Amino acid sequence: MDPSQVDVPPLKDLTIDNITDNVKLINSQCPNPRLKYILERVVQHLHDFARETRLSHDEWMTGLLFLTAVGQICTDVRQEFILLSDVLGLSLLVDSIDHPKPPASTEGTVLGPFHSHEAENAPNGSQIAHDPDGEPCLVLCTIKDTQGKPIGGVKIDIWETDSKGFYDVQYAGREGPDQRAVMESDKEGLFWFKAIVPVPYPIPHDGPVGKLLVQLKRHCYRPSHMHFMFAKEGYDHLITALYLRGDPYETSDAVFGVKESLLIDLGTVNADQAKQYGVKEGSKLMSYDFVLVTEEGSRKLREKNAMEATKKLGLKMKLWNGLPVPDVD
Repeated sequence: MDPSQVDVPPLKDLTIDNITDNVKLINSQCPNPRLKYILERVVQHLHDFARETRLSHDEWMTGLLFLTAVGQICTDVRQEFILLSDVLGLSLLVDSIDHPKPPASTEGTVLGPFHSHEAENAPNGSQIAHDPDGEPCLVLCTIKDTQGKPIGGVKIDIWETDSKGFYDVQYAGREGPDQRAVMESDKEGLFWFKAIVPVPYPIPHDGPVGKLLVQLKRHCYRPSHMHFMFAKEGYDHLITALYLRGDPYETSDAVFGVKESLLIDLGTVNADQAKQYGVKEGSKLMSYDFVLVTEEGSRKLREKNAMEATKKLGLKMKLWNGLPVPDVD
């Protein structure tokens, strides 16, 4: 880029006190108001963090090397940066902000680092888990809108661990996906499949994030759960999970994913259900009524929450593409 073709504000005499304003000034010509605003706040908070903590050079370098190690361990089936976001509570915070849920709708939770696009399409009634050591579990669920109307044709992505607490992608030499599937709700909003009872398991702790947890004297376990992700045009995308009530890690999930509304008790398959769904009477039953929100309903709530939150912070904002930016007009 020819410097003569760029109108860059002059910088000089940079100090602890004025470096932040100078960085924001040189970034201020960004034509995208949302990117400009995000970078401005990132710079402000990072600089304030360094000044507040009196960050040493050694600490700064330690942080950079830590982030380098996080990136180096990432693979197609292991996303250490998502894991870092999870254990810092950022993943849940962002999901809660970007996908707000009105009362009586199903709350979201973290995606986690082990979602895979390898899952195969499966019809209702499929056996999605083939671990012979897992305890059989019939999963019988419905999907409705906030008015109680069944929603058919919803794409449902499902995944869980095996009975030993490992996802299929964690096994070297695996032959294909297991404990996961992509299904579709029928015209009555029903979907059902055969799986195994979820078990608690450790998040990957052999990398930099695991070492961080050791330094913080935190455990690396997640409570027993099964993941679900819902998608249909016109409805807000929902990433959620069902957690087994009473799990020993229910109140200390390593990635902060548990919400009261997502805690469930397993039932027992009765004689009629056993006959109808082709499972053994007395086996475990996981049932839940999921409620989706329309895209329009979620958008309006997200925008309302954004303006209320920024107003509480004393900021004068407006919406740009549905997201807040400074109102400088």
